[in-house]
Amino acid sequence: MFKAFARAFFKKDLDAMYQVVTEDFTYSILVDDQPRVMNTRDQVGAFFDERVGTQTNVRFEDVVYHHAPYATFMTYRMTGTDVASGEPFERVGVERYTFVEGRIAEKDVYSRPADSPS
Repeated sequence: MFKAFARAFFKKDLDAMYQVVTEDFTYSILVDDQPRVMNTRDQVGAFFDERVGTQTNVRFEDVVYHHAPYATFMTYRMTGTDVASGEPFERVGVERYTFVEGRIAEKDVYSRPADSPS
């Protein structure tokens, strides 16, 4: 399921993504230190469109899944280039996934710059 989700997510293929998520899938993330919560297909699609061209050469490394009884957590390190500034970036983070009837119901993303102490 995670492989299909990741493939669809990074290709911004909503049809494929909504084959593995619930109809009311909720995606939350901090954008410019402001919480953003999307819980409709249109909101997720609009967010994908908004993010096009903001980062290039994005790579996820050190990915580890941690399975708990009611959620799965994915820890990672992400590198890439910020398009606006041309500067490289590195972030570390954790994503929390919850499930309903064998589908992903929630994706909560928490990350920070890798060199930040908190």
